[in-house]
Amino acid sequence: MSTEAARIFCNEISSVRRALFALPMEVAERSWRVGGWTGKQIVGHMLDSAANNRQRFVRAGIDGSYAGPDYAQDAWIKAHGYEEKPWPTLLEWWSVEHEILMAVVSAVPEQRLGAMCTVGEDAPVTLSFLIEDYVRHLRGHLRQLEASAAGI
Repeated sequence: MSTEAARIFCNEISSVRRALFALPMEVAERSWRVGGWTGKQIVGHMLDSAANNRQRFVRAGIDGSYAGPDYAQDAWIKAHGYEEKPWPTLLEWWSVEHEILMAVVSAVPEQRLGAMCTVGEDAPVTLSFLIEDYVRHLRGHLRQLEASAAGI
């Protein structure tokens, strides 16, 4: 079952994908600011975030609620070794992971969008909020990558 929330989510993910794939390859090695993550690390973080959010979306959609941990972002980036991966590989992984995430969100029944979700020590929010916030999160990282590209 696809909801209006899923339609918006999928359109947003597709838009981010187009912008991400249009970035110059030089972004991969550049930090968006002094001391910031490189393009590879940002895309890797997006992969980690997608994996963590997929768990949240699936569990809330099935169980009607979710409570689980946050994750150590820098440790996840280091554990995956994104910095050593080729840029095209990271973009392909991003695309596949987000295709899966779009399928998951499209399968969430409308009545489950109000499922309460607790991530780490944060206050509970609805699944709908998590889905919308995920897009805001991606857009924020895309802006970082675009800022890096502007300096090339």
